[in-house]
Amino acid sequence: MTTIRPTLMLAAIALAAGLAPAAMAKPVPRKAPAPTARDWRTPDPQNILVIDTNKGRVIVELAPEAAPKHVERIQVLTRRGFYDGGTFFRVIDKFMDQTGDPTNKGDGGSDLPNLKAEFTWRRDPASGTFVTVARPTGADIGFLGSMPAIGQGADYAGMTSDHKVSTWGTYCPGVLGAARDEDNDSANSQFFLMRYAYPSLDKRYTAFGRVIWGMKAVRAIKVGEPVPDPQDRMIKVRLLADIPATERPKIKVIDTRGPWFKAEVARVRAREGADFSPCDIDIPVRVK
Repeated sequence: MTTIRPTLMLAAIALAAGLAPAAMAKPVPRKAPAPTARDWRTPDPQNILVIDTNKGRVIVELAPEAAPKHVERIQVLTRRGFYDGGTFFRVIDKFMDQTGDPTNKGDGGSDLPNLKAEFTWRRDPASGTFVTVARPTGADIGFLGSMPAIGQGADYAGMTSDHKVSTWGTYCPGVLGAARDEDNDSANSQFFLMRYAYPSLDKRYTAFGRVIWGMKAVRAIKVGEPVPDPQDRMIKVRLLADIPATERPKIKVIDTRGPWFKAEVARVRAREGADFSPCDIDIPVRVK
């Protein structure tokens, strides 16, 4: 139960990002000046998952707009202490770290019912929550907060009954996904953190957040399928809102709606040309 199956093909996220050959030939702009105070945002502490592992701290920003039921489930189980002590029992290099099973074997879950898949969500282009960074033909590539995502072009909204378009998280490094078995609606408590990009998982596994701090720890977890005698574990998992104020980390994330991020996107697109993907963009984070 609750296994994710990698495929051999690592597809490109976008074959083109709207750059003309002449534009790709231009010199790459210099890195933007340091962000100003207005370029940072303070994330909602209810949607920040702090995972203390034996390899270091990992901080994940959840994306309730993309997958509200999956976000609610991980919040509920976290507050129960369900994940404390759980091992990373299935870890594949160049792919992902899987955890969240109380049996630490891959065939267990919580006492709560399984979740229906939330592979895609309906996006209102007028809401302003999704920031587009490229518009290849018929599609929008961008970010929902810190999570990279791809969707139908905003122009399609005028042709749909709800005036919204279909959108999905794309599996860049750090993306949080819900593990499941062969049934699409079988996710429960297990999840995985991407070590590297694997876009062939898009629209096949629910993406509902992204690591914003601690990728070094994610990639330091011992590899194995299954991991022999797994020792790497989540010592304690908490929501930022539940950590006592005296020990709560102060977190700032670059606002993808701000001018600094817009300039950084332009720089990265010029550097990558037609090979551009949202996985190429780093979102700065401050943790104190």
